[in-house]
Amino acid sequence: MIINTSHRRQALKTTAFTAAATLAAPAFVRGQNLNNKIRVAVVGMGGRAKSHAQSLVELEKEPDVGVEFAGVCDCDQAKLKSAEKVWSERSGHPIKAYDDMRRVLDDRSIDAVTFATPNHWHALNVIWGCQANKDVYVEKPGSHNIFEGRKMVEAARKHDRMVQHGTQCRSSPNIIEGIQKLHQGVIGEVYFARGIAYKIRGNLGKHAPRPIPAGLDWNAWCGPAPVHPFSNFQHRRWHWIWDYGNGEIGNQGVHQMDILRWGLKLDTHPIQASAVGTNYMQEKVHKSSAETPGVLSTSLKWKSGQMIEFEVRDWYTNAEAGFRDKYPFVQKDFPVGAIFLGTEGTMIIPDYSSYYTFLGRKREEGPSAFEEGSPISNLPHFRNWVLAMRSRKRDDLTAEIEQGHLSSSLCHLANIAYRLDQTVNFDPQAEKFIGNTDADRLLSRPERNGFAIPRTI
Repeated sequence: MIINTSHRRQALKTTAFTAAATLAAPAFVRGQNLNNKIRVAVVGMGGRAKSHAQSLVELEKEPDVGVEFAGVCDCDQAKLKSAEKVWSERSGHPIKAYDDMRRVLDDRSIDAVTFATPNHWHALNVIWGCQANKDVYVEKPGSHNIFEGRKMVEAARKHDRMVQHGTQCRSSPNIIEGIQKLHQGVIGEVYFARGIAYKIRGNLGKHAPRPIPAGLDWNAWCGPAPVHPFSNFQHRRWHWIWDYGNGEIGNQGVHQMDILRWGLKLDTHPIQASAVGTNYMQEKVHKSSAETPGVLSTSLKWKSGQMIEFEVRDWYTNAEAGFRDKYPFVQKDFPVGAIFLGTEGTMIIPDYSSYYTFLGRKREEGPSAFEEGSPISNLPHFRNWVLAMRSRKRDDLTAEIEQGHLSSSLCHLANIAYRLDQTVNFDPQAEKFIGNTDADRLLSRPERNGFAIPRTI
């Protein structure tokens, strides 16, 4: 997925990455020839990488965009070999395979990198990518914690990189239309917003330490996170382990959190967060090793008085606002969506490609837009990123990394309030808690030698 530490171990030292920052600008910028193709590599060949790679294959067919899918990278040799074969066949041309992320960053023929790695790697992925003068696409949530999110923004600014955050609803034409109408007052003055992520999660399994599979660099997979014995949580189950993931609110909920914040025009952090929850199903019923809450109810309040509520459930549940039953998500068993309540009506966004409004006390149908089948499409989001690379205008990005930082931080604040079992007060400018050293300790995580997030970018 990321780095193969059997190669050039000394490059883990800070000096190596200081040197990486002196690499020349991407080829298409150096020559100022915008007809050159932008060569992109995908790092981390897990589940989300498929959508990255497929989007690049589709964009290669659009000559006005001018993209070349150039490489794949993973620290798991089996996954890397499979990805090289699959995407070379699907793209119709050879795809270069890298077993070490630093090889991608050192390759001056690569202009941009997409990261489909686990959450605990996202910040360092972006920072190193920016230091190597690559433009970056990073999966959601952008960061593993609030401190790292700010450092990602600082790296993008210092190196003038186009960094797109993987909240692809920002590039959905229908959802863009819905948010525009919301801002124009279609449901009057919005006084409250709520989001849900009710996704059934089965038994997430017990830790079962076992030998590291041949071809997997486990030290590299862990990267900035603690190195635990290899177990059965490497694939997907890491979402529910605090050292690697951020639970359901950071996995699915960040999409809806982003929509809610966007709809309310909130471009600062909240001043207060509270959360209560439980991991009852995993602990008591399934008896799994999952650590993050399966049920979580959180409230976030801004200085303006605006509020967002968010709820996560992980087992059988009723629907809400028609989600799942009337307006099915692409994963049809799961009620997921965003709800806006206004003085003249309500708006719902039940998936990644539609919105509906209901006006007045009788809930008469108002403006709406949808696509059959509630599709999830990453292609517009990747296209937007590539076009912004060409324009070199940060404002052209629909989900620029600072927006990703603000939305991801809502999930982090909810998790911190849950873990401390208390309401926490937050200083949005300083990005620190007020009079709460226990909460401040959860703004970041202990550094791991060779993989530390730079304090100064």
